[in-house]
Amino acid sequence: MQIGANSLLQEMQSLNGQIGTSSIQTGITRQVQNTSGSDFSQLLSQAVGNVSELQSNAANLATRLDMGDTTVTLSDTVIAREKSSVAFEATVQVRNKLVEAYKEIMSMPV
Repeated sequence: MQIGANSLLQEMQSLNGQIGTSSIQTGITRQVQNTSGSDFSQLLSQAVGNVSELQSNAANLATRLDMGDTTVTLSDTVIAREKSSVAFEATVQVRNKLVEAYKEIMSMPV
């Protein structure tokens, strides 16, 4: 059985119409287009600041929970820690990709 590129593309487009992902793609495109005038270093700085804020919030909740604050629940603390952990791991991955790209560019012959 051979699958032609045109028939596969048509099938994917029909599935895309059935799923209704056009609104999701529009939202993603809108987010990307909103950052078109931004400086990359500024975006990176904001992302690192956001991670720092999440870690600070998680530490604050953990401290309040340890001190016996009844307004802080264990689930809120665990969720805050996981959010900060995921954000930190994502930041590390971005850093790794940047370092890898830098090394690749630096190894290119002039």
